[in-house]
Amino acid sequence: MEFIDEKLAAYAENHTSPESELLAELNRETWAKVMMPRMLSGHIQGRLLSMFSKMIQPKAILEIGTYTGYSALCMAEGLAEGGMLYTIDINEELEDMVRRYIKEAGYEENIQFHIGNALEIIPSLPNHFDMVFIDADKENYANYYDLVFDKLRPGAYIIADNVLWSGKIIDEKELAKDKETRALDAFNKKVQEDPRVENILIPVRDGLMVARKK
Repeated sequence: MEFIDEKLAAYAENHTSPESELLAELNRETWAKVMMPRMLSGHIQGRLLSMFSKMIQPKAILEIGTYTGYSALCMAEGLAEGGMLYTIDINEELEDMVRRYIKEAGYEENIQFHIGNALEIIPSLPNHFDMVFIDADKENYANYYDLVFDKLRPGAYIIADNVLWSGKIIDEKELAKDKETRALDAFNKKVQEDPRVENILIPVRDGLMVARKK
């Protein structure tokens, strides 16, 4: 995920608003106790998601892939009054940790946490999302995109994480042998060729695809 010089990355972090004490605690606990802590959004990406949410002021957010809840808490910062964030994860082992941080952050009334298969849960959720964040199994990115699209309000945003896949996305050998890399490449092309959206691929951290429904 390291695409720029380490000193430049540190400079960027030093010139970005700090994460809250609670988010810093969640960051530390994730790295100390949870497998694959690099899956955490972290400081820079977390502040970017918070900034997006505050600009959009969404009434309804859908997150596909909760992990330890860091990104959900960041996006919840921008919810409109009375807004709701729906987050889905298949890993029930992290449920207690996620719910503890949601409670500590004061978002119990604003975040609905669902455990299970997102492909099965999404159809049961309300329509008219203003913001969707996809950060789950890479092979289903295109399926999630299709599943949520008709639930988006005009002007709503889909943000997908890991779309540069640590640089493997432009490695022909990786594309040939790795199905996750191929799935992400296919997803990026799908969004790029979709006339229903305007999009930008931002090379921050592991790559964010941002698409706005026209």
